[in-house]
Amino acid sequence: MRSLDVDCKISAYCTINASEDVNKVRTSLSNVLTDMVEKLTEDSLTANSNNYESLTKIYETIRSRRSKSAYRKHLLRNMTEDSTWFYLNKQAAFADAIALCDEADESPLGPITVVLRSKNIEDVIDWLASDIEDLQSSNIDF
Repeated sequence: MRSLDVDCKISAYCTINASEDVNKVRTSLSNVLTDMVEKLTEDSLTANSNNYESLTKIYETIRSRRSKSAYRKHLLRNMTEDSTWFYLNKQAAFADAIALCDEADESPLGPITVVLRSKNIEDVIDWLASDIEDLQSSNIDF
């Protein structure tokens, strides 16, 4: 995994429905994001980190599934001045699979919303979902 040379804050949020087991929701979140500090309320789970390496599983999945363009599209579409976000399917996450959702209702029990914040948000997007490694490995000069 390439290193990220800018500060990035990662937050993840998901609701906990009355029919859900809190521990299963925690498992869903920890299956996609590592080294996060969790905060549990009655009906939601929030996790935060200041370490970009918390995104390692997502970073590796994006590359192994060749889904960089889909993630990049979502990240750019949802970008504001210093943040961006995307949805992951909570049930897939429980099964240790990372599945991007176009809309919140694609995850029947509600999605995991992942928010990335940085003064250099475009650099974060490039790090997470760009083809720069592919271009570099093809010996293309910049």
